[in-house]
Amino acid sequence: MDKSKRIFFKSKRSFRRRLPSIQSGDRIDYRNMSLISRFISEQGKILSRRVNRLTLKQQRLITIAIKQARILSSLPFLNNEKQFERSESTPRPTGLRTKNK
Repeated sequence: MDKSKRIFFKSKRSFRRRLPSIQSGDRIDYRNMSLISRFISEQGKILSRRVNRLTLKQQRLITIAIKQARILSSLPFLNNEKQFERSESTPRPTGLRTKNK
């Protein structure tokens, strides 16, 4: 076969389908924290459907379950742990403050 004709052939790659992240037996519920926590980022945001590889119906159910868990305070709305951490390097004033005249 000519090399010039070989260019037009598509390479046949093996397509490996990923396993679904939610099995058929898993219930999408606000109480199922082990399942819900897989679909939340480190910052506490709901991950997109493209990242999760979920169907539209599954993504809707996951979103509703996460919002219900947040309202019932099972999950925090924001996960800003860095905001509350104090570093040792910042000097803190000690003693009474005096008024300069």
